[in-house]
Order: sequence, then structure tokens, then C-alpha cells
Amino acid sequence: MVEEEAKSLPLELSEKGGVENNGFVQNEAFDDKETDTGSQEEMPKPYVVGVDPGATEELVLKPYAGMPKEVLLKFSSQARYRVTREILFWLIIVAAVVLVGATIAIIALSPKCLDWWQSGPIYQIYPRSFKDSDMDGNGDLKGIQEKLDYITYLNIKTIWITSFYKSSLKDLGYGAEDFYDIDPMFGSMTDFENLLADIHDRGLKLIMDLIPNHTSDQHEWFQLSRNRTGKYTDYYIWQDCGQAAGSVTPPNNWLSVFGNSSWQFDDVRKQCYFHQFGKEQPDLNFRSLDVQEEIVDVIKFWLNKGVDGFSFSAVKFLLEATHLRDEPQVNKSENPESITAYSQLYHDYTTTQVGMHDIIRSFRYTMDDFSTEPGRYRFMGAGGDEEEDIEATMMYYGTTFIEEADFPFNFNLINMKNLSGNSIFEAVDSWMKNMPSGEWPNWAVGSPNTARISSRVGKEYVNVINMLLLTLPGTAITYYGEEIGMENIASENVSEECINSDHLVTFPEKSPMQWDGEANAGFTEGNSTWLPVNSDYQSVNVEVGIYR
Repeated sequence: MVEEEAKSLPLELSEKGGVENNGFVQNEAFDDKETDTGSQEEMPKPYVVGVDPGATEELVLKPYAGMPKEVLLKFSSQARYRVTREILFWLIIVAAVVLVGATIAIIALSPKCLDWWQSGPIYQIYPRSFKDSDMDGNGDLKGIQEKLDYITYLNIKTIWITSFYKSSLKDLGYGAEDFYDIDPMFGSMTDFENLLADIHDRGLKLIMDLIPNHTSDQHEWFQLSRNRTGKYTDYYIWQDCGQAAGSVTPPNNWLSVFGNSSWQFDDVRKQCYFHQFGKEQPDLNFRSLDVQEEIVDVIKFWLNKGVDGFSFSAVKFLLEATHLRDEPQVNKSENPESITAYSQLYHDYTTTQVGMHDIIRSFRYTMDDFSTEPGRYRFMGAGGDEEEDIEATMMYYGTTFIEEADFPFNFNLINMKNLSGNSIFEAVDSWMKNMPSGEWPNWAVGSPNTARISSRVGKEYVNVINMLLLTLPGTAITYYGEEIGMENIASENVSEECINSDHLVTFPEKSPMQWDGEANAGFTEGNSTWLPVNSDYQSVNVEVGIYR
């Protein structure tokens, strides 16, 4: 009976001695009969059911999972929990700051991801000597396309093709008759476009030569200039020449790189034009803004075709002093009339003139305009020549705030006078010490204008030099045939047909690529080659040296 009566009574628990609800729903009967706190009637004495009165003193309210807000607030002001929260809060803030700082430091200090021109070797091809596809004895663009599997096998990332513009070829194509066309010897524009598409399909890149300093004397611009036609009148550097007793007296003592006066009299214009190289290569007048715009248009034309970059060569010759004073002699005791060699003068007025780097930077701006698309950065290499001093060479990198070339070409390993550990160290150290901070180095071991490794330092060092090239920091640049140890051909083997011009161009390092031990070294299926194949082709060729 007592038990039934207890059940009928309202269940009331004191704050001090009652049991916690622990988040469960309260008894509905209790909710309905909740006592009105505003009543004047005496509150009935609460009963505790099923609880030992002695134990109620020991029961205290403790935090528990799912506690309501009212209960939670009872603990929020307790010191031990407030201090813990503050400690945890500041630890999280400090950890976040450290994490952000570490991330910024890692990004700032880590080297940039390598671009395509940094991530693999550059393979330079002289197109007339690489592979003949039409049996005329001359290499061509289709021949290069036929051998792309080989280039890919070498893990080459970038192909550099030397000049293939339409040209008289008296200067081996280095004086263009038309910057917008392919010389028929190498194929057609369609052949070029097919080659470029195939190169890109294989994930490779293509850079090409551009020598802006001069054109061929057969170029339309020169023909218009010699006839004083409109704006073309001043496209080249013309000066009056003295004439006496049937001979022409040049305006000054300036000399061509190939020797003798750099001034040539023109019978049509009755003036002398200036040429730093052969007389078939008149220098453009880069003090003319029209000329600068013409070359920028040429760059844009080929970039629109999809070319990935340019090698700008001979750029130190772009400007000459306007005062036309004689250049100083190296040996002042020599008779001025006897000086005919380029090395006999200091070329203070015909190379690296003020404003020359501004022109190169304008080329850079054009390249950058075509580099905005992700993954389509356009590379720019530049250089004066192989013999330029290191400080002048480093200027082609540009400045901290004004970019110029991605790198100037490095010929230190080619220019070593003798091969030794010390000479190699000096060649490498010289470049690395003088290179501006944050710039990218490069190393070349061959070119169309220097003796091959085998002929320069000996056959026994070919593998050593190639290994060195691929282990140095920076971009490796190699020349076709160096990977198999090709040698120069003997000069006496070069036919008169190949040297019918008078500007002393050399040929020994341009012999046909040696693909196999078959007739003509696999270079052509025709009966002859434009230059003789080296006599060692049966033992030095791709099949023996690469695919064995």
C-alpha cells in the first residue's frame, strides 16, 4: 500500500539531493502538475523515493554528454575549464600562424618548377646534314620528321633547327632572302607545319634560329633600299665612299668578321653599304624604327605558326656608332694600311653599342605576349658569339626588373684551350660565379661553327664530355652527331662547289649524319651527298653507337 501511495505522489527532487535527469525527457505528470512559484500556499514537503537519505549529501552535479545549455553554463565560469579553453585556443592560433609561416617560407625558398626548356637537353640540328628524304643529297625537313623516333629515344625534350629560311645559301642560309618562307632545298611551308605538328604530338618543343642583324643582298628590302624606294631607303647602313684612280676608299677602317673592309660599294646606289659578315650579308639599320618593327613582325609570324622559341644570334652586332670614327688598333705600331684581320682591331664602335639591349628586350616583350597561354611559354636564347667575354655575356640575362633572354648561350666548354680537370673547373666556375642570382645556366659542347668533340679534344674523351654535359646543373645543349662521336671531315675533302663563296665559311663539322654502315651512312638513298660522309662511318654511326 505504501508503495502505491508513493507512486501517486508528485515526484519532486531537491536541487541538493535529487538525482540528475541526465538529459532524458522529464515525467509528463510532473510537468502538468508543476507548482506555481507565485502561490502563497505552503509548498508540500518533497519526498525522495528509492534514495538513501545518507547518500544524497554525496551526490553533486557533474558535466555529462548531452547536457542542456542551463547545465553547461554552470561550468563555464569555473576557473579550471576557462584556463583550459584559453590554453587550447592560443595553442591553435599559434599552430595556425606557424603553419602559414612555414608554408610561405617553403614556397619562397623552394626552386620554381622547371619549365620545358629547363627539364631536358636541347638537340641542335643543321638541317642540310641531318637526313635526306628526297635523294637529292641535301637534308631536309621531311628527313628530320622521319628521325623523330630517334630523337625521342635519346630523351631529347627540345629540337633546335638552324636557319632554313629562303636563301641563296652562299652563306649557308645565314643571310635570309625571305624571313617568311622556307628554302626549297629544305621543303615547303606545309612540310614545316607537318614537322611542327609531329614534334608537338610527341610532347617535344621546337626552337629555330633568327639572325636579325642582316639579310641577304637578294632580299627584297635590300633591292628597294639600293634604289632609294620610300621607307626602305634607310633600311640598311649606307655611306658615301671616296673614289680615286678607279678605287673605292671606305668611310673608315672597320673590318668584316671574315676579314678586309666591312664596306662594299654598290653600283646601283653609288654608295657603300656596311656588312659585319660577308659582302652578301648587308647589315640592317636597327636605328630605324621601321626595321625594328619588321623584325618583330617576323617573330610574330613564326610564333603564330606554333614555334616554341627562338635563338637570336649575332645580336651584339645590331648597332654601330653613328660617328664612324676609326676603331683603335690592337698593335698601334702596325701600319694601318696593312690591317685586314678582324682580330687586329678593338671593336669599340661596331659591337655592343648603347641601345642594343633595348632592342633585344623588345624581342622579349613580343615573346611574352605569346606566353600568356598556360603551358605555352616561348623560350628566348641569345648570344653575341662564342668569344664574347663573360661579363658582356651575362648582360643578356637582363636585370632584376627587366627580363631579356632566358639564357645567353654558354660556350665555355667549347672554348677551353686544353682539356684538364682544372680547365673544366674554371669553365664551369666562371659561369656559375658570374651568373646573376636566380638565373638558369646552360652548357654547350658543340655547334655548327666549332670543331666536334672528337676533333677538338680526342675520341677517348667523347663519353666523358657527354657525361659531364648531362650532369652539370642547367640545360644541356648538344649538336647532332656528338652523341656518337662523329669527327670533322678533312678540309681537303670539301668540293669546290661547296666553297664557291669568298667569305671563308668552314664546313668540317657539318658533314652528313652517320645513321648506319650502309652506302652514304644511311643519310640519303641518292648517289651523292652535298658534303662527303666521314670515312669512319662504318664504325661510327647510330646503329653501332646507340642501338647496339
